[in-house]
Amino acid sequence: MTLWRPWSLPALRKEFNRVKTTDPRFADWWQENSKEAYSTGLSNAAAAFDNYAKSKQGKRKGARVGVPRRKTKRKARLACRFTTGTIRIEPDSRHVTLPRLGTIRTHEPTIKLLARIQADTARILSATVRHERGRWFVSFHVETAREITHVDQPDAAVGIDLGVKHLAVLADSSGRTRYEPNPKHLDGALKLLRFHSRRVSRRQGPDRRTGQKPSNRWEKANRERNKIHHRVANLRTDALHKLTTRVRAEYGTVVLEDLNVAGMLRNKRLARRVADAGFGEIRRQLTYKGRRNACPTIVANRWHPSSKTCSHCGAVKAKLPLHVRVFTCDTCGIVLDRDENAARNLVALAAACTTGTRVAGDQDTPHVSKPRGADRKTRRQRPGRNTGRDGRAGGASLPYQRREETGDRRQDTEAQHPLK
Repeated sequence: MTLWRPWSLPALRKEFNRVKTTDPRFADWWQENSKEAYSTGLSNAAAAFDNYAKSKQGKRKGARVGVPRRKTKRKARLACRFTTGTIRIEPDSRHVTLPRLGTIRTHEPTIKLLARIQADTARILSATVRHERGRWFVSFHVETAREITHVDQPDAAVGIDLGVKHLAVLADSSGRTRYEPNPKHLDGALKLLRFHSRRVSRRQGPDRRTGQKPSNRWEKANRERNKIHHRVANLRTDALHKLTTRVRAEYGTVVLEDLNVAGMLRNKRLARRVADAGFGEIRRQLTYKGRRNACPTIVANRWHPSSKTCSHCGAVKAKLPLHVRVFTCDTCGIVLDRDENAARNLVALAAACTTGTRVAGDQDTPHVSKPRGADRKTRRQRPGRNTGRDGRAGGASLPYQRREETGDRRQDTEAQHPLK
């Protein structure tokens, strides 16, 4: 059996230094590369094993992480992090110097970072070189003092309802509502993507089962197809950054929904449009850009009925299907767009949010839900393996139990069950 080895970074480095000159697998060529290339791989391996151990012990949030596996050179992202050696920005602001790579010209000027370094307000800690979307990028890890940027309306709050028809509906505390259109970058490129995908499928591509290597014509067609994907991704990133920066520069408090994006992506009818909109990226950018300005970001509870609640009188509907795009209140009779109604309810949560938790709907007062309140799931769950046909443990059932779904029952009435 293989001897047990600790997977911490110091232990992996010590073992690599011991065998790098004697192991015939890489003893002849390891000196040709920078030591940072091996340190980057060992650091990533240590982090992967650590995530696996924490996930197995239940100490890591998110989906369960499996045992680290080897990466294929074709699919892995090529990256190397330099922490020692000569790392500097040249005075002409058009070149950077890296260890073992020398002086390299950059496509974009580095005048902003150079000015901070010359003013002794920033210090470069490390540099990471990576190959992404057909281009080589270098990013610097910099220690700097960042000044707080004051927003235009620090006392104003805005509720943002994300969607597919409109990318975002913004309702602020002053009563103004704005609609941000959905660019739908992927939809505009689908016709061209289908054409290039058919070209790729007609070429001789790689096959790991038979060891077949791709032909030159397949490589060329695949590069042309990837350029379209890269352009769509760049357009989406640019649009999301402009939207989130504009919102954070105007409002002091932003209220968002805790959307189950992973669950939406499992819906085959919504997956492509939800992925193209980038709901999770919008929330991430609004959160970290709010920290820069010392402005709070409030996340509403996932089961908060923002779409089912009337923003005028507060009445809550029992059901509101997704295809119903206009909200009509049965109590006060108000009629308005479904997304605008949800955005108004979200901005109303800014005043009721508990300071510290930043989770709207998580109040100190005890909350007693109704038997089938709108703040919980409204569909009937599938009975478990040990339940009977009626869903009771052990297969037991009451003689007066109804056979239809209880989800059709109204909240303000109780079903009458005759006793036998």
